[in-house]
Amino acid sequence: MYPINYGNKDTRSGFGAALLEAGKSDPQVVALCADLTGSVKMDAFAQAFPNRFFQCGIAESNMMGVAAGMAISGKVPFAGTFAGFASGRVYDQIRQAIAYSNANVKIAASHAGVTLGEDGATHQIMEDIGLMRMLPHLVVINPCDYNQTYAATLAAAAYYGPVYLRFGRPSVPNFTHPDQTFEIGKALVMREGSDVSIFATGHLVWGALLAAEELAQSGISAEVINIHTIKPLDSEAILTSAAKTGAVVTAEEHLIAGGMGEAIAALLGRELPTRQAFIAVNDRFGQSGKPSELLKAYGLDAQHITESAKQLVQR
Repeated sequence: MYPINYGNKDTRSGFGAALLEAGKSDPQVVALCADLTGSVKMDAFAQAFPNRFFQCGIAESNMMGVAAGMAISGKVPFAGTFAGFASGRVYDQIRQAIAYSNANVKIAASHAGVTLGEDGATHQIMEDIGLMRMLPHLVVINPCDYNQTYAATLAAAAYYGPVYLRFGRPSVPNFTHPDQTFEIGKALVMREGSDVSIFATGHLVWGALLAAEELAQSGISAEVINIHTIKPLDSEAILTSAAKTGAVVTAEEHLIAGGMGEAIAALLGRELPTRQAFIAVNDRFGQSGKPSELLKAYGLDAQHITESAKQLVQR
């Protein structure tokens, strides 16, 4: 079935389309934004429901507090801004007002990772997953394409509790089914294999599928699993695949420290020690450049996934 590309789309637009749909389905859904309405694709919701949209300005910490208050009053608030501002800048407010209170707030974090591109290091946050997954109660979701982001947004709206939903700006392959059902905490096997397990999240799921195609040409059977929910982690799916292949590659657009790869390594260390290679950024900040060039420069493209898998299997 994979890889099939239905056409490149940006994942933030999947969020925007689903937010509008959630607003139509549930009058309790409200949206808050920190002066980035168009960038985070909240403009359609704002136009359709002007009385349920709140422009908080460049005051992200205040926005999170307002969202927590709305949640306590029974609303379902989506608070949207760039991922760098939706995590690091407002960590105290998320910890105290949202996570600690188990408030039903959905943090919509756009423009994550190096694929933000030309905006450079100050905006290319690559530690946000680590920050968010350490907080009790907080669900962390990192979908791979437009269709999955759409489905994940609807699932987040229906879920009671705080959610960190991560997505991006660039147009990327859109390859998952448009009518999919998104289940929080349930990993998806995109391709079955027997020699190596590739656990990928976000934009790197497509790269993992391309790598699996290349590996097959070398006689290596790669299993590709989409870890769209990093917390809670689908331990059963991970352990089942690792037990079958005995070799694991994790691929993410994030730092090694605190990311999905470390979460999987901790699980395997406790339950099933397994050889593992990490496709992630090793203790570096981002830099300006085109998204595709940065993925290659930071070792996050299909070629690097392929090489790491080959070395792991041959070791």
